[in-house]
Amino acid sequence: MIRLEKLHKRYGRFTAVESLDLEVKDGEIFGFLGPNGAGKTSTIRMMAGLIKPTSGDAWLNGISISKNPIEAKKLLGLIPDRPYLYEKLTGREYLRFICGIYGVASAHGEAAAKEMLRMFGLANWADELVEGYSHGMKQRLIMAGALVHDPKVLVVDEPMVGLDPRGARLVKEIFRGVARNDRTVFLSTHSLDVAEELCDRIGILSRGKLVAIGTMDELRGRSKGSKDLEGIFLALTAEAQQDDLAVVGAIPDDAKPAAPKADEPPPPIPVEREGLE
Repeated sequence: MIRLEKLHKRYGRFTAVESLDLEVKDGEIFGFLGPNGAGKTSTIRMMAGLIKPTSGDAWLNGISISKNPIEAKKLLGLIPDRPYLYEKLTGREYLRFICGIYGVASAHGEAAAKEMLRMFGLANWADELVEGYSHGMKQRLIMAGALVHDPKVLVVDEPMVGLDPRGARLVKEIFRGVARNDRTVFLSTHSLDVAEELCDRIGILSRGKLVAIGTMDELRGRSKGSKDLEGIFLALTAEAQQDDLAVVGAIPDDAKPAAPKADEPPPPIPVEREGLE
């Protein structure tokens, strides 16, 4: 189970995530949607303990990621939007390495790695260097690494990037299987058809706030006639940007620097901060 309570993240004067409350139950596939810059990746990084929240907290199966980060992370399988692989390892060696990080016993880890390689269609390349894998194969290996220690909570950021149709179908079936085993799947994606097909409930984030949450039928009731998820998403995010959410994170006019005089150079462009999506 995942529980977020008043989870808040600011970067300087910019509010990326604002007082987010959310609960995702065991056995549920939850879709987390939002436009670019809505705060999805910042939320995921706080849940995973990669960045500290400005305030609030996240719990994984009742364990606080802020107070007990190691214990919470043991329960987590994370598939990030920008994964990293050690390309001088073979696929089998990479999964052994992940098992070692999570303290999986050697014999059990070897069996789990073998099963993951088979499940993700990588058994024939198990002893080849990762640097020789295609992009889609690397993506599948990342997913195998997130599941090899049998996590209670699986958090996924854009899982279908680079996968061919066969690989995408395989991954969908694996996510369903994870949920059937009473695990929690938290899925952030821009692929609305994937979210509509897979997710039991969907939350829509806009400008750092959760503007809608529910089943597809419940979201249809909010969206004034839209039937598919694309229409619902566009209607609800447009609605959010027309109300007070449109100014969340904005710098007030009286706080903005004055325009430079004609004989002065313009002020330097600030360096973009990481993790605003």
